Amino acid sequence: MTGQDTDHTTRCGFVAIVGAPNAGKSTLLNRMAGTKLSIVSPKAQTTRFRVLGILMRGTTQMLLVDTPGIFQPKRKLDRAMVAAAWTGSEDADITLLIVDARAGMTDALHAIATRLAEQKRRLWLVLNKTDLVRRDMLLPLTAQLSAILPVEHVFMVSARSGEGVDDLLDRIAAELPKGPYLYPEDDLTDLPDRLLAAEMVREQVFLQTHQEVPYAATAETESFEERPDGSVRIEVTIYVTRASHKAILIGDKGSRIRAIGEKARRELGRLLDRNCHLFLNVKERAGWDEERARLRAIGLDDIS
Repeated sequence: MTGQDTDHTTRCGFVAIVGAPNAGKSTLLNRMAGTKLSIVSPKAQTTRFRVLGILMRGTTQMLLVDTPGIFQPKRKLDRAMVAAAWTGSEDADITLLIVDARAGMTDALHAIATRLAEQKRRLWLVLNKTDLVRRDMLLPLTAQLSAILPVEHVFMVSARSGEGVDDLLDRIAAELPKGPYLYPEDDLTDLPDRLLAAEMVREQVFLQTHQEVPYAATAETESFEERPDGSVRIEVTIYVTRASHKAILIGDKGSRIRAIGEKARRELGRLLDRNCHLFLNVKERAGWDEERARLRAIGLDDIS
């Protein structure tokens, strides 16, 4: 008899991963899941929508919800991202507040902690990047946060190296509620392949361009066609707000867009475990970050 034959021997629940931009939320999700599900770059605000990672640990199915970094929004895109972050934590069985231990108590972190305190949910504190900080600096930061909001457990991890992550996973597996699995055991995420393709392209835009270009760009999958040989043909359009950004993305004689496409194709092929034929197009579209259709296309709900 398997563990899933009875609700009493299996556990399943949602774990929200929230925090300020660049706290390491996506890196932690990928480390916990054992594969890249959420794109990562050194730049803040890389994650734009909720990403679900499905992880089996023993007889527990963890549904890990990575959310955009919480910041002061300006554009409609920003407001939708922040709304997605708070929505991701609303229905979670456990919320992990991820804190950049190097940055310490910032105004943004104080605001997030204050709002979380009002929600009265199960909250665990995860100090990240602790391998880069003196240990005597961690206890005062923990005390500051514990004075603002009720914390059940405190973990000190390095999402980059993996230090402390297994202990965190073991505790989550033990404390999620008993119940049946909500997804097949071999699923990794609920994101459609079309959205994953666009995200792999957008990640390379972040990594291979600088300054304002990444924040003024989005990627949409226009077509995703299965081929008889088992491979897939994918067309992705990158939208930018200015002609100068389009020129930067294309590069000299198309050199940069080829590099973006090649690296995105390799990442996507590894993630989908199949050959991918990726074709990129760049279009100038001023104000895309205020368009409802564009926000829906990248996985964000419309917000006024």
